[in-house]
Amino acid sequence: MLRIATRGSALARWQADRVAALLGASGEASVEMVVVSTSGDQRRDVPIHAMGGTGVFVKEVQDAVLDGRADIAVHSAKDLPAVTADGLMLACVPERADARDAMIGSSLDALPEGARVATGSVRRRAQLAAVRPDLEFAELRGNIDTRLAKAVDFDAIVLACAGLDRLGLGDRIAERLSVDVMLPMVGQGALAVECRADDRSTLDALAKVNDDTIQRALAAERAYLAELGGGCTLPCAAYATVDGNDIVIDALLAAPDGPPIVRQQVTNSDPMRAGQEVAWKVLEHGGTELLER
Repeated sequence: MLRIATRGSALARWQADRVAALLGASGEASVEMVVVSTSGDQRRDVPIHAMGGTGVFVKEVQDAVLDGRADIAVHSAKDLPAVTADGLMLACVPERADARDAMIGSSLDALPEGARVATGSVRRRAQLAAVRPDLEFAELRGNIDTRLAKAVDFDAIVLACAGLDRLGLGDRIAERLSVDVMLPMVGQGALAVECRADDRSTLDALAKVNDDTIQRALAAERAYLAELGGGCTLPCAAYATVDGNDIVIDALLAAPDGPPIVRQQVTNSDPMRAGQEVAWKVLEHGGTELLER
């Protein structure tokens, strides 16, 4: 029996059920869900960036594994801080859905001058402002259903394609934004599974459902975030792909309200080195000045 810690939202439960199904197909006999409420779930009236950004949806789920209530924790990889919590290991990255961002209500080019776009992400706001400085932005929080219900109040809202696709809501998407226009958050679309670092039997079980290619790409993206300091409050993004033995990673850093945006690309066969090198290039080409603001 493996106990899976997860948030209680529809998307989080889908992700946990998906990992459970993969484990079952690999020969794991049975699983049990341990549903946990996080600070991010409890404080829906506060912008995510005001609560510190990454980590607000994972700490309590991680605690359930650390204190023995659960054996594994299933997360959206984008919610994880750059540095893994003491006592845990990011043991498995089983799959990645569409990592792009989605426009709901209107495509980007069809938005009228001065349109109001709602998103709780400063990363999305910064990149949209760079290509459409006329846009106005509004805050948006809540689960996917809540945010979709609020779409009628704005000209468009922005969500992740992965969550919409996983919940069968892909038909609501007006445009899937190219990564050339909107670079995703680190880990966006990827499932991430943690367990206790000393839990050998669980590590062995998770190894059976790990996707090595996706794990390498995610490792490069997380290395980029870690090299920036992990706690960087500025909008940053990274997306890595695997080309043969090489990791190709695009990364950016921006001011909260748009330009300047610093974007660089690196190719390297070592995921950690790729992430570090692209961070150094971003900092060398203007990122340091942004961090010092």
